[in-house]
Amino acid sequence: MNDLVRQHTALSDSDLEWLHLLVSEWQLLSDLSFADLVLWVPTLDGTRYVSVAQMRPNTGPTSYQDDMVGHLVPRGRRPLLDAALDEGRIVREGDPEWREEVPVRVESIPVRRDGRVLGVIARNTNLLTVRTPSRLELTYLQSASDLAQMIAAGAFPFPGEQVDMDSSPRAGDGLVRLDAEGFVQYASPNALSAYHRLGLAADLVGQHLGQITAELAPSRGPVDEALVKLASGYAPREFEVEGNGGVIQLRAIPLKPKGTRIGSLVLLRDVTELRRRERELITKDATIREIHHRVKNNLQTVAALLRLQARRMDSDRGREALNEAVRRVGSIAIVHETLSQNLDERVEFDEIADRVIAMVAEISPGKVSCRRNGRFGILDAEVATPLSMVLTEVLQNALEHAFAPGEQGTVEVTAVRGESRADARLLITVRDDGRGLPEGFDPQRAGNLGLQIVRTLVEGELGGTFDMLPGAERGTKVVLDIPVQPQK
Repeated sequence: MNDLVRQHTALSDSDLEWLHLLVSEWQLLSDLSFADLVLWVPTLDGTRYVSVAQMRPNTGPTSYQDDMVGHLVPRGRRPLLDAALDEGRIVREGDPEWREEVPVRVESIPVRRDGRVLGVIARNTNLLTVRTPSRLELTYLQSASDLAQMIAAGAFPFPGEQVDMDSSPRAGDGLVRLDAEGFVQYASPNALSAYHRLGLAADLVGQHLGQITAELAPSRGPVDEALVKLASGYAPREFEVEGNGGVIQLRAIPLKPKGTRIGSLVLLRDVTELRRRERELITKDATIREIHHRVKNNLQTVAALLRLQARRMDSDRGREALNEAVRRVGSIAIVHETLSQNLDERVEFDEIADRVIAMVAEISPGKVSCRRNGRFGILDAEVATPLSMVLTEVLQNALEHAFAPGEQGTVEVTAVRGESRADARLLITVRDDGRGLPEGFDPQRAGNLGLQIVRTLVEGELGGTFDMLPGAERGTKVVLDIPVQPQK
C-alpha cells in the first residue's frame, strides 16, 4: 500500500498512517457486512482511482475472485465512487451489478480524516445466497452500518488504539451489542458460551454487561468499578476477564454513527485453553532455567571440592591434574549459567568464550596475554557445551606447553562464521607465538588427555574437524571447523 499511495496519490505520510490504521481494523467491517471491501484513492491528477487495499469477508462468499490491489479506474466509470468522494456521503443508489453471473450490491463509503475525504471504500455484497436474515445477521448488518457512518464521519478507526488483528477477538468469535446504558441488546451464541464459561447461569440479553462481568470476576473493590466501565463499552479498549477457571478476551468499540454514542459493540473470545498453554510454557521455561541453574551450582560445588583436594595434594602432577579438572568442570558450568538466563536452549557464545579465556588465562597471570577476534554468534546448547570444553582444552594446552615458565607471549582466538545456509560453519583458529610443535608431532595420534578430549568432542560429538599446524613464523596454530545452525 505504501508504494501505491506514494506513486499515484498526493496523500501525506499522516494520511497514509490513517489508511494503515483503517486497514488494520476493517476486517471487522467486512465480516459484519458479509461483503468485500476495496479501498480506492484518487490519483495525483484526479483523473483516476487506484485500489490500494482489499479485504474479503470470513462470514460470506466473496464478490471478487481476483486480486484488485493496484488496479487503476478512470474517474466517471464508477459513478458511486465519484459521488461518495465529491459529496462525502455513503452512496447506496443503483441496481446490483452482475459479475460472472453473480449479482453484487455495490456501496461506497467515504474515508474521512480531519474533514477531508482521503478515499472511498467500495463495499461489494454477493447477493447469490441472500435469504431471510436471522437476528445475528441483522445485528451484524446494523453494526456494520454504524461503523460505516463513523468511517464517513472520520470517527473510526480510533487514533492511538491500533490492535493486533491476529490476536484480537473477531466478530465470529463472539459478539455482544449494547445500548447506550450498557445493557445487552443481543449476544451471539459464542458470546453466551464464553460467559457461561465464566460462571454465568442466566441469559445475557437484558443484563448490564459491565455489572455482570464485574460480578463474575474474582476481584473486588476499585477494580470492579473500572471493569464495569470497560465492559460497558464507554471507551475503545481491549482487556481480559478471568473467573471460574475461564478466561475471555474482550474488545469494546463505542458506536457513534452521528457523533453521539448510541451503544457499543463488544467482541469477545474464549481464550481459556490458550492462556492455559501459555502458562504451561512459562512454567516449563522456568523449570528448564531452574534446572540449568542447579546444574551450574552442582558443577561449581564439584569444582570447589576438586580445588580443595588439589590444595591438599603433595604431588605436583596430582595437583595440576586436579586443577585441569577444575577448569574442565568450570567451562561446562559457564554454559549452564548462561542457559539459566535464557528463554530458549540457545546462547550467545561470545560471552562464554570470553569467560573461558579469562578462566584459563589464570594459569600464567601477567605472562601470556589471551584475546579473541571475530564472533562465534548464537549457538545451540548441544554445540555450546562441548565447544566450551574444546576451547578450554586447546587454550590450556597452549598456555602449558607453548611457553617456558616466566616467558611472555600471546594466544589469539579467532572465530569466523558463515552467514548463509550453504556456508553454515564455524571456523575457529587458536594461534600462539610460543616454541612450536616438537619434531614429528602428530595431533591425530598424540596421547595427551586434553588432545584426546578435543578429538573426541570435535569429531565425534560436533561432527567437525580438528588439526594442529606450525605457525606461519613461529608457534602453533589449532584449526577447528564445526558445522552449526544458520543464525536467524
